[in-house]
Amino acid sequence: MRSMYRFAYRLTGQQDDAEDLVQDVLAKLYPKADEVFEVEQLGPWLNRVLYRQFIDLTRKRARQADRPLSSVVEDEAAQDFVDTLITADVEPDQDLDRYKLQKAMANALASLPPDQRSLVILHDVDGWKQEDIAEVLEIAVGTVKSRLHRCRAKLRAQLGAELEPFLPGSRVDD
Repeated sequence: MRSMYRFAYRLTGQQDDAEDLVQDVLAKLYPKADEVFEVEQLGPWLNRVLYRQFIDLTRKRARQADRPLSSVVEDEAAQDFVDTLITADVEPDQDLDRYKLQKAMANALASLPPDQRSLVILHDVDGWKQEDIAEVLEIAVGTVKSRLHRCRAKLRAQLGAELEPFLPGSRVDD
């Protein structure tokens, strides 16, 4: 249960949504309890079911347009990812740069589609092995590698665009 909740929280970025997601999965699996007990590797199988339910709910919400897709990941989840990139020994004069990096990273992660965002979070934040991700998502390890490469390239491009200093001549002087 704890593992399912942690995974759900990483996918949704919100406590309430993570709890709802786990509850939905367990409610769907309860009538099939006999089949569930026969699964050999229960952890990866449950994560796969949880991920599929998350994708289904995300697609349903996007179709219903009841909230923007960027709200799937809150600033707190993005902050967890940014914390892995920044050390705790930050000087006061670096606070502005840190704030800019945090904001840019949150925007970059929020701009990724849910499947890409969850892939980056699973691997780069949670430290999942590519083989485990491939098993949960039921795709080849090579596909995981190529998707991670594309996701990171998107993040780099967006972060570069947001964090790039003003070029000479492009700045409007006061």
